[in-house]
Amino acid sequence: MAKALWFEPTLNATFAAFADHYDTTILPARPRRPRDKPSAEGSVLIVERWVLARLRNDRFFSLVDLNIRISALIEDLNTRTMRRYGKSRRALFDEVERSQLKPLPSTPFEYAEWKVAKVHSDYHVEVDKTFYSVPHALIGRRVDIRLTYRAVEIFFDHKRVASHIRSSQRSGHITVNEHMPKAHQRYANTTPHTLRREAAKVGTNTAVFIERLLCNRPHPEQGYRSAQGVLSLARRYESDRLELACERALVINALSYSSVANILRSGLDQAPAMSEAVKPAPPHGNIRGKTYYQ
Repeated sequence: MAKALWFEPTLNATFAAFADHYDTTILPARPRRPRDKPSAEGSVLIVERWVLARLRNDRFFSLVDLNIRISALIEDLNTRTMRRYGKSRRALFDEVERSQLKPLPSTPFEYAEWKVAKVHSDYHVEVDKTFYSVPHALIGRRVDIRLTYRAVEIFFDHKRVASHIRSSQRSGHITVNEHMPKAHQRYANTTPHTLRREAAKVGTNTAVFIERLLCNRPHPEQGYRSAQGVLSLARRYESDRLELACERALVINALSYSSVANILRSGLDQAPAMSEAVKPAPPHGNIRGKTYYQ
């Protein structure tokens, strides 16, 4: 029960789904109000008298034996003629109720739990320590979550907005790219492996530069944008120039996108290699040699 009110009782979502699946109606009673359900309480009393009371002096050494004995007592109770009706309970069931029964649904009822959660700022909701994505427009909103053994379904305003296969592992993120803002989708499929592969297509120096760029960050993800920026320079400059720029950046240990871009923009990649650019000073009387200080 979600709300145990006499005039307007409200079922919880799981029980309501159960009733809907079997096409039946639930008329709930208030807790600790036996007069709300006198027929049910009367049936309990009858079973206590005709079944439980008759078992009080018996001893059983297995559940199988106990169940066999209970089944025999239930059968005796159902076939016993009631003085008020002149018929047994089984006879009344066969005459009145059996014809009104409907066939069971073709599929069994799938048990599901419901919970309410607030969408985090990273457009995910938490379910058993695992985070599942929802459309980013719902950040900060409260959503209803339906949990089954296999799936996680998320509803907003009675409409399903996301569905995920339920993860058996905890402390992870399950993200659908379409749920991400456009700015985030750009990096959704980026991994260190893909960046290294694209860099290797340009050349050895570029591959080494990207590798060091990623390793120079506390987390590789922090270098994704810089690495993609460096690789994008191959669309504006020839691959040979990008190779030379990355080589110069490696020599001076300038591991950033802006350093490579500035080298290309200023044409330093066309300058002599760093090892060739540093030449010995010409002989001069005012220049002391290294032996002067020995």
